[in-house]
Amino acid sequence: MQYILVTGGSRGIGRAVCLKLVSLGLPIIINFNSNTQAAEDTKSQIEELGGTAELLPFDVSSKDEIEKAIENWEDTHPNDYISVLVNNAGIRRDNLMFMMSDEEWNQVINTTLNGFFYLTRRLLKHMMPRKRGGRIINIASLSGVKGLPGQTNYSAAKAALIGATKALAQEVAPRNITVNAVAPGFIETDMTKDLPEEDLKKMIPVGRFGKPEEVAAIVAFLASDDAAYITGEVININGGLYT
Repeated sequence: MQYILVTGGSRGIGRAVCLKLVSLGLPIIINFNSNTQAAEDTKSQIEELGGTAELLPFDVSSKDEIEKAIENWEDTHPNDYISVLVNNAGIRRDNLMFMMSDEEWNQVINTTLNGFFYLTRRLLKHMMPRKRGGRIINIASLSGVKGLPGQTNYSAAKAALIGATKALAQEVAPRNITVNAVAPGFIETDMTKDLPEEDLKKMIPVGRFGKPEEVAAIVAFLASDDAAYITGEVININGGLYT
């Protein structure tokens, strides 16, 4: 049995991705760190759509927690493997760089970039030997493509994730594994609720924030068999807001 793992899958874009990926017909593993209730709600919504889901809590910035969680999952699923990985978990700790603390820098880098490294490396051990290969989809950001003031840490992490996507895609392509990134702009989620939406909408050609479901639709396509010849790409979804 093949499974899908979505990190940060309990809310926002992660939840929308989980719900959209039900269409692939594979069981979905919802990763979360602390909000158990939100994860349970996502699981219930998946089941209402006719899908199957299970919860797998761990902090993506912790190599030890990842190793323990994946090892335990593999012990209880000896004949299964995770064939689709969506690296969605991320945090913002915005500040001007001259005021930015070590903690604000390290928290963002550890969650977005180190989390991608620790988890993807671990899952590739079982994904690469499989004849059917797999899909790795990294949720980047407009901030990593364009760079946004007040987000030097976030822009650095997401830009590095884009570079890693392009490099890893070339490494694993012979094993039928594709690696792509999706770079959302301003999307209506908890992460953007503190931003000045009315001011920012004036900068966006389509005149609005995007919806999590619109990002999820791209992720679902990249996870499907229809996207088997697409790898190393960064798909922007930002309403026309480019560099």
